[in-house]
Amino acid sequence: MSAPSTPGRISRRVAGIAPSATLAVDAKAKAMKAAGEPVIGFGAGEPDFATPEPIVAAAVAACADVRNHRYTPAPGLPELREAIAAKTLRDSGVVIDASQVVVTNGGKSAVYESILAVVDDGDEVLLPAPYWTTYPEPIRLAGGVPVVLPTTEATGFRVTVDQLEAARTERTKALIFVSPSNPTGAVYSRDEIKAIGTWALEHGVLVITDEIYEHLVYGEAEFHSILAVVPELADQTIILNGVAKTYAMTGWRVGWLVAPSDVVKAVSNLQSHLCSNVANVSQMAALAAVSGDLSAVAMMRDTFDRRRRVMHAMLNDIDGVTCPEPEGAFYAFPNLTGLLGRNLDGATAATTVELADIILDKAKVAFVPGEAFDAPGYGRFSFALSDMDLEEGIARIQKLVQG
Repeated sequence: MSAPSTPGRISRRVAGIAPSATLAVDAKAKAMKAAGEPVIGFGAGEPDFATPEPIVAAAVAACADVRNHRYTPAPGLPELREAIAAKTLRDSGVVIDASQVVVTNGGKSAVYESILAVVDDGDEVLLPAPYWTTYPEPIRLAGGVPVVLPTTEATGFRVTVDQLEAARTERTKALIFVSPSNPTGAVYSRDEIKAIGTWALEHGVLVITDEIYEHLVYGEAEFHSILAVVPELADQTIILNGVAKTYAMTGWRVGWLVAPSDVVKAVSNLQSHLCSNVANVSQMAALAAVSGDLSAVAMMRDTFDRRRRVMHAMLNDIDGVTCPEPEGAFYAFPNLTGLLGRNLDGATAATTVELADIILDKAKVAFVPGEAFDAPGYGRFSFALSDMDLEEGIARIQKLVQG
C-alpha cells in the first residue's frame, strides 16, 4: 500500500501531467487478462510482430563489445547519427547532416526534449485535434499553452491553413504537425503540406513534425516530409522519428530528432543531464535497423493493410458506428456517438469514456475512448494485433450492440 501524498510535495507542473490514457487502457486490459479474463485489447500503439532477426543479432553482438559498456556521446553514437542522416535522405528526400541528429530514449523523449528546448512561459503551440495524448503535456510542462484546433470527419481530420491563421497570435511559437496521424490515420496530401509549410515559413512559426509512421501508408495515400515539400523551412523545423513503429521496436526505446544547430545544441545539453546517453546496445540495434533494407517493413505494412480493410468493414457493419477509412499508421477512428444512450446488455453510456468501460466489462474488449485525444464521441482501435483477435474483438462488440 502506497503512502498518501503530502500536500504541496509534488510540483504543480509535474502534478499537472495527465497519465497516458493509451498506456492506462493497455495496462487495465493486460491486468484483466492476467487474472484469467479473455480480454482482447485494441488500445496499444505497437506492432504485434517480433523485431526482425538481423536487428536482434546486431544487439546480441553489441553486448559483447566492450565499447558499448561505457558512456558514449550524449547526442548519440556517431555512426548511428550518420546512418539516420542517410536514412532521412533515402526515405524522406531530405538532405541533412549527421550533426543535426540527436538520438533520444524513444520518440517520446524526442517530443519532450524538442518542446522543452524551444517553448518558454506563455508561448502558444498550435495543436490540431484529435492528437496523440502525449503532445500537450510537455507543452504545459515547459510553461507553454496548447492551442487546440479541432478537426472533423468533413476535413478528413486534417487542419486547414485558414484554421491555423485564425488561431495565430503574437504568442504563437510552434505548430505540432503529424502525418500520418495517431489516432485518426489521416494522411495529408502534398498540396496540403505545401500550403501549411508555406504558411509557417511566412509567419516564422516553428514546425515540430512527427514522422514516426512514415512507412505505414495505404491505398492511394502517400507520405511526404514537410521539409521535402518546403525545403526553405529547414531553419524552423524539427523532425521527430524513431524505430519503434517501422521496425517493431517499441521496447528498445530509440528515437531521434533532426533540428537546426541551436536546437541540437540545446537538446544535447539537456540530454547530457537527463540520461547521459541512450543505451548503446539499443543504439546498435537501431543502427542495424535504419541501415538495412525495408523488406521486413514491407511485410508488416502489407499485413497492417489487410487488417485495416477488415477492421474498417467490420466496424461499419455495426449498427450505430461509422468509420472513416484509415490512410496511415495502424489505427481506425470510428464515430461511436450512435451507441451512446443505447441499452447495451442493461447498461447505458452517456460518453465514450463510459462506453469504453461498458464494452470492456460486457464484451471483454478494450479500446481508447476519444476523450483521450480531445475527440469525444470517437474511439481509437489499433489494428496492430492478430487477425484472429481483431475479428473476434469487433464481433464481440457487434454482438453486444445487437443484444
